[in-house]
This record gives sequence, C-alpha cells and structure tokens, in this order.
Amino acid sequence: MLKTIVNGKSFEVSQENGDILIDGTILDWDIVKISPTSFHILYKNKGYSAELIRQDTSNKTLVIKINGKVHTIEVKDQYDLLLEKMGLNSPAAGKINSVKAPMPGLIVQVNISSGDNVKPGDPLLVLEAMKMENMIKASADAQVKEIKVKKGDSVEKGQVLIEFQS
Repeated sequence: MLKTIVNGKSFEVSQENGDILIDGTILDWDIVKISPTSFHILYKNKGYSAELIRQDTSNKTLVIKINGKVHTIEVKDQYDLLLEKMGLNSPAAGKINSVKAPMPGLIVQVNISSGDNVKPGDPLLVLEAMKMENMIKASADAQVKEIKVKKGDSVEKGQVLIEFQS
C-alpha cells in the first residue's frame, strides 16, 4: 500500500490481482506510452496527454503535466508512513537531540560525519530492514555531535544512531 499526495490531496494506492486500486476502487483506464516521458491515457471515455516533467527518487516525488496542468505527486510507502507515525520526519519536531532506529536492521551507508551541519531532509544514513533500504533523514537543523554506528552494524529498534549538539 502506498499513500500518494497529489497537489495536497491524499489517496491510498494499492495493487490487487494485477489491478490498481485508488482508495479501494479499481482504476479502470487505458494508458499507452508514447515516449520515455509521454503517455496517452483514456479514462471514463476521455483522453488525456500526460508528461513526466521531473522524478526525484530520493524524495519520492514526481512532477507531471496532464493536459497542460502541472501536478506534484508525493509518494509514501509503508516505511515512510511508519516513520511519520513515530514522528521521525516531522519538521515541526523542532530541535533534535538524537536519531533512533525506527526498526531493527543493518546500517548499509552513513552519509555524514561528526561536526557536519544538517538541514531538514538531508540524508543521514541508510538502514536496511526486511530487505528494504530506508533512508533516514534529518528532521531539523542540527550539528552532528557523534555517530554511534558504522556501516555493517546491526541495530535494534530504539537504539541511538546519531547524537546532535544541544
């Protein structure tokens, strides 16, 4: 299940028996790829021209143009939703003292060093859990005090991974 936010409106997207469901309803459409970034869509007997303008995989966003109108799509998978539920991605979290592991896993990449200054959304490290790589990002402006883990370390849920200056 994915949560998509299109121009501020949320939708639940899932797949079942090869069908795409939006908010539990089967999406009954025909789509034809015209070029690597252009598509023709037939939905409810109406034709649409769609073009992929920009794709940012690290932030899980797309910008598409449909019949000349630009739409921004943000995609959240089950891990993003879990981090959101735990409050680990909220910019409103304000000052942060540390980052803790949201789930048990393996550290596969560390993107920062002690003393680095980070801003909201900056990638801190990659945690592999259940064969999925999860980018852990900064939720506020902070300066890295100490990195408590290194690449290859196994971590438990709630374990402190990074400490920030107070």
